[in-house]
Amino acid sequence: MYIENKEGLIDGTDACIGWVSFSKTGKTIYYKGKTFISNKGKGVRGNFRDLETGEEYWISGVKKSGSNIHSSESISSIMIDQDVQDEYRRIKNL
Repeated sequence: MYIENKEGLIDGTDACIGWVSFSKTGKTIYYKGKTFISNKGKGVRGNFRDLETGEEYWISGVKKSGSNIHSSESISSIMIDQDVQDEYRRIKNL
């Protein structure tokens, strides 16, 4: 998944691509020890928020076209987690 913090950085970068897990209902996303819950369409800049900090995040599937960045933003750095690099390259080359 593509994960973009709308209010700061993630591990020193604007956005990440990495493996996430979902709750049974699919409404909660887990990534690197963080828990994200849906804004249910009420977010100002993101579609999820960090349960602990309240920060908004844009989380979406990785797109082959590379257009993962939220349309209203410009991002200068995206970190691709080491354990997803092979799968990311596979998706981009489909």
